[in-house]
Amino acid sequence: MSTVTDPRNTPPASQASGQEGTTASATRSPWTLVLQREIAVKLKDRSFIWGTVLTLVFLIAALVLPSFFGGGAASYQVAVTGQPAAAVVEQAETTLQAEDEEASLTAETVADRAAAEQAVRDGDVDAALVGEPGAWELLSDGAPSLGLDSVLSDAVRTQALTERAEAAGLSVEDLTAGSVLIPVDLSESEDGMPGFMQFILGFVFAILFYMAALTFGLQIANSVVEEKQSRIVEILAAMIPVRQLLLGKVLGNTILAFGQIALIVVVALVAMPLTGFDVALPGIAEALLWYLPFFVLGFLALACIWAAAGALASRTEDVQSTSMPLTMFLVVIFILALNSSGTLREVLSFVPVASTFVMPMRIVEGDTALWEPLLALALVALFCAGSIWLGAKLYERALLHTQGALTWRGALGRKD
Repeated sequence: MSTVTDPRNTPPASQASGQEGTTASATRSPWTLVLQREIAVKLKDRSFIWGTVLTLVFLIAALVLPSFFGGGAASYQVAVTGQPAAAVVEQAETTLQAEDEEASLTAETVADRAAAEQAVRDGDVDAALVGEPGAWELLSDGAPSLGLDSVLSDAVRTQALTERAEAAGLSVEDLTAGSVLIPVDLSESEDGMPGFMQFILGFVFAILFYMAALTFGLQIANSVVEEKQSRIVEILAAMIPVRQLLLGKVLGNTILAFGQIALIVVVALVAMPLTGFDVALPGIAEALLWYLPFFVLGFLALACIWAAAGALASRTEDVQSTSMPLTMFLVVIFILALNSSGTLREVLSFVPVASTFVMPMRIVEGDTALWEPLLALALVALFCAGSIWLGAKLYERALLHTQGALTWRGALGRKD
């Protein structure tokens, strides 16, 4: 017995597919849709794309160009009038290449002193070494190169010491025993990172967070007020819970900020071997592992407050005034972080938001015990939870207010 399906009981294909799409979308949280929209809109924004590209171009230029325009390996030509002078130049080249294998110091033999002087004046050589052992002269047109003067002086000194040591029946090491001063750089950390590199890395960490918090924060605020000004937010609020709308907006911009910073960091790490500072990569990698959680928690702590600043405004022109307290807070914390020292620096490294600036600097400098960044992270996580709660309250109370800008105090005083 066959079963015949009544076509009148079968829904049209378009209706069936529509029901499936509605069911599929219903299973997804509303905030994920908002998150996807925030990311999609920003990735299509030409100013965002070009801003990121230009930042990467400037970063690569700052890292790579000095290695091309820094003069490269040292290369000198020295005029000499005989074999003794040529031997001094050869000894100087050995010393020079001990520091830089690509460096060169070439002896150009000329007839006499007059020919050596003429070669120097004509620019055919960088300098001329004339005279004899015990009475050497270095001829140059203007002040001689410090590098050339230093390496030739060392070679002449070594030659003289060798001759005197042989005359006394001693070795050069015996003759110079106890006269060598060993330099020790206390600013260099155990992982081989020079002191100035520590400062630069700490400054870069601070400026990256400052720029991300300010740039993406203002973008969040402007996005909120644009939705209010166009009245789209009223439609969104009727379809999506306000907290879900806030969550998607904040997380979307957090992902964008983190992605942009991660891209900058990756490009910098790839380009660093070209700068000659790749010896510091192990220390940088460890510092990054600490910096990333500080960055994410610090950004989240401010993102909801930025959204609230946008909700307080009714027009785009009002954003500057409603976001001014947050902007000034960031500026003050940034300046304090860069200029603090001693006890103040240690205290700031535990203060939420300020710790995102200061604690990574202290970690790079090797000035922390393990418990210190862990405690700072716990404190900023607690602050992050509190700021999200406060920002969500302000956002809910001010989002549908369209009659002029609200003050922070006014929004706090409004009832839910």
